Amino acid sequence: METKRLVFIAVGGQGNLLASRLLGEAALSINIPTVVSEIHGMAQRGGIVESAVLLGDVTSPIVSSAEADVLIGFEPLETLRALGKCNKETVVITNTHPLPPFTVAIGQGTYPPPDESLSLIRGKVKKVISFDGNAVAEEVGNPLSLNMVMLGALIGSGTIPIGAEEMKKVLSTSTKKAFLESNLKAFDMGMEKAN
Repeated sequence: METKRLVFIAVGGQGNLLASRLLGEAALSINIPTVVSEIHGMAQRGGIVESAVLLGDVTSPIVSSAEADVLIGFEPLETLRALGKCNKETVVITNTHPLPPFTVAIGQGTYPPPDESLSLIRGKVKKVISFDGNAVAEEVGNPLSLNMVMLGALIGSGTIPIGAEEMKKVLSTSTKKAFLESNLKAFDMGMEKAN
């Protein structure tokens, strides 16, 4: 199988670590060799959280500069900051809903307009799939399901050899039963956003 390197980037609390773990489980369930790694940073203070999922025959758990085949960004500015992981063939899937850092909230920084960030990203990669993932999560009635929306968009993009059926099996067995219905709905709506 062709190696695929995926980077998930988010702000602490957005659920990218769960999304990457679930993706790794789905890959293993269909016998795709998989490595999942995480970098937490200052997650509990709203800081950056990065995780990587490497599919195929890989020797390192790290995605180096310009190596990402897919970048899944849960927050537009963090997606822009992670652009160094991308190359001209990378597919970027990003949430457009801003979550400004603390420094912006206290007036010590400015947050660039998401449209400007998207324009810069589009100029550097092969394809950008962008939408307001938070609005989708709200629509399904579970604001915490952003990670399921983004996972759905990833599967819907067709960039990796894992289908909706395999992913939904993992969601059904590895997520909290109380949220299963909204998680599956969020996943389906995320898949629709990728088209």
